[in-house]
Amino acid sequence: TISPYLYFWQASEEVEEEIEAGKLTEAQRKGVTRTQLKWMRSDVMSGMFFSNVVMWFIIATTASTLFRSGITNIESAPKAAEVLRPIAGDFAYLLFAVGIVGTGLMAVPVLAGSAAYAVAETFQWREGLYLKLRQAHGFYAVIAVSTFVGAAINVVGINPIQALYYTAVINGIVAPPLLVMIMLIGNNRKIMQDATNGLVSNTLCWLTTLAMTAAALALLLTLGWER
Repeated sequence: TISPYLYFWQASEEVEEEIEAGKLTEAQRKGVTRTQLKWMRSDVMSGMFFSNVVMWFIIATTASTLFRSGITNIESAPKAAEVLRPIAGDFAYLLFAVGIVGTGLMAVPVLAGSAAYAVAETFQWREGLYLKLRQAHGFYAVIAVSTFVGAAINVVGINPIQALYYTAVINGIVAPPLLVMIMLIGNNRKIMQDATNGLVSNTLCWLTTLAMTAAALALLLTLGWER
């Protein structure tokens, strides 16, 4: 999944790993070895592989249960849990709840942390999970507010399923411009030196960027046409 928050999270965590390794200044962190690049590539590729495997299993399971039964619109978590009934029977709701809790424990730190990194970098605040609360008040405040807003969605009556849907739509619209900037940086020798993108990376990434841009424009045109 290509979501904007991942760009901030991945880049920021790479920097934090170097800081924890003792590279405390920008001069010490400047440059990267081929070994480090290979490790980063393996890290990203393995993460993307497993996340997409999970995504395709979700699609396949939903298609073979809910869609097969004529259910094409999921408006609540209990309704989503029905996708597991053919497999788990009466334990469908419990199994779904365990999955939601597990996903939340994995996703909330990333989502809230990404927002904190983005806001902190915008306002040039001190940032980083390696810092203590007293060293980065603004950074941790954004994490706290983001978590609180997410928890408050259920209290104020906002449909979480619809919120997820529209969040994904916004991600799809915001992602292409950020991808263009990443590609420009990746091909800039002043920044990347001898580690600029290769032919294969450029081809695949530009095709992905064009495809996502076309999809976002088609969505906006469709919405405008319907109005």
